[in-house]
Amino acid sequence: MWFIYALITTLAWGTTDLFYKIGAEEEDSHSHLKTAIMVGLVMGTHAFYLLLTKNLNYNFYNIIVYLPVSLMYILSMTVGYYGIRYLEISIASPIQNTSGAIVSILSFIILGQKMTTLSTIGVIIICISVVALGVLEKKKQDEYELKYDKKYKIGFMAFLMPILYCIIDALGTFFDAYYLDDFSKTPLIGTTEETFENIANVSYELTFLIFAIVLLFYLTVVKKEKFVLKQQKSRLFASLFETFGQSTYVFAMSGHGIVAAPMIAAYSIVSVILSRIFIKEKLTKSQYFVVAMVILGIIILGIAEGMS
Repeated sequence: MWFIYALITTLAWGTTDLFYKIGAEEEDSHSHLKTAIMVGLVMGTHAFYLLLTKNLNYNFYNIIVYLPVSLMYILSMTVGYYGIRYLEISIASPIQNTSGAIVSILSFIILGQKMTTLSTIGVIIICISVVALGVLEKKKQDEYELKYDKKYKIGFMAFLMPILYCIIDALGTFFDAYYLDDFSKTPLIGTTEETFENIANVSYELTFLIFAIVLLFYLTVVKKEKFVLKQQKSRLFASLFETFGQSTYVFAMSGHGIVAAPMIAAYSIVSVILSRIFIKEKLTKSQYFVVAMVILGIIILGIAEGMS
């Protein structure tokens, strides 16, 4: 089942990036904070739903236990929200999602997780393809910048954001593999084999809710800026897809993290395709080839799982 969960997460988070971009306002210096607030509020709502509908016997101390993972994800996402204000999805998303390659290396070296030969081939194809897509997009951006289109001009800080996201998110995913790799060894408190994925997810979502409340206080009280919910439609849709993807992500990572991580990282391909459809960007022949290679990698991972 980990493969199905990973595939659902890939599609959900690929759609999320589109709404993040639509909701990003380059002229609003607090746009990234407003996005983080909406994500935290929606995730917090989902966390309370799980607490009320699932028999988790949740120990709130798990918020602290799971904090290393939660902080990495929240920080990386907020950094990503900042960068996407200035970058095209097709540039930012592929760069950000090279984190899967970093996770696989860390999981193999430190956690001692193993991959079959077929799974290894799938992971290599996905990782190389995601990196290649980022390279192709950067090349296209440079060509536009040299010609005439000023909207493709990227400052150093903006281009640094997806790189920082990649590094920080990789650390969070690596920590997650440690927390979710083996039920009997998880540091989480009061878990059972049936509940420990949901307990991890609730811990993360409650942490994001606390973070959102702090940001909301900062925005409305310190900065004296209004936060009107009815003006956050795109951010709301992004938050819903983000939360839905997160709810399936933990099950994918607990199943086979070393393979699921780079597969999920390929959600940038979904983002690129949707950006072409709805934001009217175009794919080159090279980009179509890379997209096909990522799909091939995902198919190979599915076959490898079926054979295991």
